Amino acid sequence: MRILIIEDEPDLGAAMQERVRLDGHAVDWFTTLEDARAALAAVSYDFMLLDLGLPDGNGRDLLREARRATPSMAILITTAEDQISDRIAGLSDGADDYIVKPFDLNELVARIAAVARRYATPHTQTQRNLGDITIDRESRTVSRNGQTLDLTAREWAIMELLSRSPGRIYSRTQIDTALYALDHDVGSNTIEVFISRLRRKLGSPVIRTIRGRGYCLDDRPTP
Repeated sequence: MRILIIEDEPDLGAAMQERVRLDGHAVDWFTTLEDARAALAAVSYDFMLLDLGLPDGNGRDLLREARRATPSMAILITTAEDQISDRIAGLSDGADDYIVKPFDLNELVARIAAVARRYATPHTQTQRNLGDITIDRESRTVSRNGQTLDLTAREWAIMELLSRSPGRIYSRTQIDTALYALDHDVGSNTIEVFISRLRRKLGSPVIRTIRGRGYCLDDRPTP
């Protein structure tokens, strides 16, 4: 997923960014409402982690704006406000969940996963079987003939994106966006390197290259 973090505490923001990236997500981190609004206008995000107490305003204003503009984006409040009334107000304004500071970073990524599951449609398959390859989006694993493969966070992120709709062609730009934050300098052959590594691990031509267009998972039946 592409995740936007809005947090003005430098140490906490950096720790959140690093932990969420390690979980295989592309992350952009900003410290003000002004910068967050500019990012939301330029990038399509799947998820937003929103601090309420920001130097240039109340995060609840952005929460209401984002919920109206992008109903499909999941929103998790991170707040030091521990009064029940504050939590209820945030949920009423459109947040999907909240986590009170100080919090454990492992709990944070677990909350992200739990909220993201709510946005899956009733017809979304959590497991895909393509020949001898099984992709399980719930457990975030890929296996071959029942043996779990050791994938890096970036490799999993590519498989997760492609597995959303096998047969659909995803462009290099879409894959770049899913993998990297705004401040990351993406090399010209970076995607090809990851695809090549994945193919070696999969031992199967399940990832197809569509010349000039991008990549997709091969959903054609095995002969």
